[in-house]
Amino acid sequence: MTNRDVTPVGAPCWTDLWTSDVEGSRRFYCEMFGWEAQEPSPEFGGYFMFTRRGVPVAGGMGDMGDMAADNTWKIYLDTDDIKQVVREGEAAGAQFMVPPTPVADLGIQAVFMDSTGATLGAWQAGAFPGFQVLEEHGAPSWFELYARDYAAAVSFYQTVFRLEARSVADGDEFRYTTLRAEGSDVELAGIMDARTFLGEGVPSHWTTYWEVDDVDASVAKVRTLGGSVIADAADSPYGRIAAVADPTGALFRLRTGPS
Repeated sequence: MTNRDVTPVGAPCWTDLWTSDVEGSRRFYCEMFGWEAQEPSPEFGGYFMFTRRGVPVAGGMGDMGDMAADNTWKIYLDTDDIKQVVREGEAAGAQFMVPPTPVADLGIQAVFMDSTGATLGAWQAGAFPGFQVLEEHGAPSWFELYARDYAAAVSFYQTVFRLEARSVADGDEFRYTTLRAEGSDVELAGIMDARTFLGEGVPSHWTTYWEVDDVDASVAKVRTLGGSVIADAADSPYGRIAAVADPTGALFRLRTGPS
């Protein structure tokens, strides 16, 4: 378990589900992880929070204005200067779909596509810092970018979010880099060279790993609840991991960390 009082600049700090089936998704994730779905907020276009033990753990939304709910989980990276993210991001090839926008007193958000085609957000916190608990059942435990252009992705996040990149593996079959805050040894996220295995038409994308007490039991629950299994549970040096999707097709991963 990790309790986080201060979010490092550049760290994944939030994730939300853009779903075409708001009510179905609310039921699925509450049963899946034991979350509670709060009421949608008219003030924020129907956006709602999932909470875990009374603490916000994720957000959810349907179609909102020109942003269609495309059945994906999207992450947000923390920044202390969202205007700098826009300047550096555009210079590095990002396309901003939502410019920096205040969300009441909670913070300022922007939504963009990085230079490799992955959609995500930036968050400059006000009253709402994002995740406070990691690596517990039903809480996030890791974040990973599957990149079609690996070198461009590493350069983008180093430049735009001031992250340090450290190569973990650099072979043709497996190429991987972890991202850390400046001057820190704490790993915040990973970038995988995915050009050889992403299906035709599948863009670069971020994925969230949710910690669970028992991956195999959780995979069985996904099936029971009408979701699908993309890659069944398997052991790795980082724990037992599975790739799954909810009934709308939104992808995520399950992980039980090594004991």
